[in-house]
Amino acid sequence: MYARVDRQVIARLQEIVGAAHVLSAREEMEPYSHDEVPELRAWPEVVVKPGSAAEVAEILRLANERHIPVTPRGGGQGLSGGAVPIYGGIVLSVERMNRILEIDHRNLMVTVEPGVITGDLHRAVEAEGLFYPPDPASLDSCFIGGNIAEGAGGPRAVKYGTTKDYVCGLEVVLPTGEIISLGGKLVKDVAGYNLIQLMVGSEGTLGIVTKIILRLLPLPRAQVDLLVPFDDFGKAADTVADIIAHCVVPTAIEFMEREAVQACERLLKKEVPFSDAEAHLLIQLTGQHEEALEAELDEVGELCLEHGALDVLVAQDRPTRDRLWEARRMILEALNHESPVNHTEDVSVPRSEIPALLKGVHELSRRLGIRALSFGHAGDGNVHVNFLKDDLSEEEWRERLRQAQEELYRLTLALGGTITGEHGIGSTRREFLSRIFDETTITLMRRIKDAFDPNHILNPGKIFPEE
Repeated sequence: MYARVDRQVIARLQEIVGAAHVLSAREEMEPYSHDEVPELRAWPEVVVKPGSAAEVAEILRLANERHIPVTPRGGGQGLSGGAVPIYGGIVLSVERMNRILEIDHRNLMVTVEPGVITGDLHRAVEAEGLFYPPDPASLDSCFIGGNIAEGAGGPRAVKYGTTKDYVCGLEVVLPTGEIISLGGKLVKDVAGYNLIQLMVGSEGTLGIVTKIILRLLPLPRAQVDLLVPFDDFGKAADTVADIIAHCVVPTAIEFMEREAVQACERLLKKEVPFSDAEAHLLIQLTGQHEEALEAELDEVGELCLEHGALDVLVAQDRPTRDRLWEARRMILEALNHESPVNHTEDVSVPRSEIPALLKGVHELSRRLGIRALSFGHAGDGNVHVNFLKDDLSEEEWRERLRQAQEELYRLTLALGGTITGEHGIGSTRREFLSRIFDETTITLMRRIKDAFDPNHILNPGKIFPEE
């Protein structure tokens, strides 16, 4: 189906980017053979690290002419196999394209290259009194380019939205080697089809982003965080709904079930407050004025207690806030510590349906004999359901995991949800795409892929099931 990378191709890649930026030794390529999905691995034939859009264009022209697959790669922090080179070929890493090109105060915009680490962008704009809200869990290791490809979210999505809400302009290299420019430092732009939003969340299958213009906000001057334990998740969910109904929109409303909290306790080897509680809510409030924030804090605290909260722990200084969030930020590491082989789902439902979803997860977990730990974003209905292999045999694990996925997706769709809220389809969920979309819709999506990538060289094996 695809051509192999030969010595001639490697020599040409070395001419384009310099020999130091082309890797072909197996030990050098190992980090590029996987992302953060346990046990998913595929080896590239060569890794190339361009330093400019012009170099990316030359690489893609060469690959398109030779019919060699190209897998774009950011920080490799994905949880759906999106950066894994399923068909070998070339891994194109944007790690060298890591400059913050401009912070524009007059337009509240920042222009960056795709290899900028998201946390570094946060710190750079905050040092100038500005704010970039999207905050994926891996923000200190993921790249902005990967956030664009996956449409990344994070805890602050409940108030501020996700990556797609901040992208105003893109420079993109198409699989055939052309460089196109979309949008700009514009608040309004309805000329033609919205190709920017088509690129955001396209999982590196339509083009490679080489420059990004993002919208910024003023940095909130005040912040307070609350840890709120409950003895019943239904009460916690009702609290979330009532907070929103009172027209209070927290920056973040995260939840953790008891088993997830206790897994963090075992990893951290120290007590987490109220670790025996059935559910924890982590609520963050931000604003420009202390007085208004204090009023919101009082209202939210009262609502929590009215709905049966066991307590409301308040943190107003940075060290205390960090302690409250420590367990939440360590959950994925705790899961890997509990069971090095595990599988993460990130289904999304209307937030009012989270209790029904979790009840169904508990039932299928007991019935199938597979351990499940859940946590996620109560404020926007995005639930991370994590299945753990523990001491199951390989055969039992694969069989039960497949059944668990099938039942979880069936339940999610019945509740009006979808099978991925922020991690993407990638290679791990592509066989389930037909559960969400009818044949006409999938055919239309395939036609879009054909229009951008007629030879299907860019990130093959992602999103679509095999034909």
